[in-house]
Amino acid sequence: MESGFSSDFGSDFGSGSGGGGKLDPGLIMEQVKVQIAVANAQELLQRMTDKCFRKCIGKPGSSLDNSEQKCIAMCMDRYMDSWNTVSRAYNSRLQRERANM
Repeated sequence: MESGFSSDFGSDFGSGSGGGGKLDPGLIMEQVKVQIAVANAQELLQRMTDKCFRKCIGKPGSSLDNSEQKCIAMCMDRYMDSWNTVSRAYNSRLQRERANM
């Protein structure tokens, strides 16, 4: 994974056509933010999958029965609703704290 990380940044570090080897801090910061957002989305999906699987699937098999499908759908909906509620509260708190600085 590190090689992918390095190669993602390696081709975009130059600033302008001069190729003087200067790094663009703004570009680097944006790329890091994108990488963090992707990692957070992957973690959310993994946690939701793990929790809902443990809650809803009693005996893993080749297919899900109707009750397992409903349980998975409801579990994922509740998980996403909870995630969104917590995210909104966290972002609101961050904005209040920034405003008070």
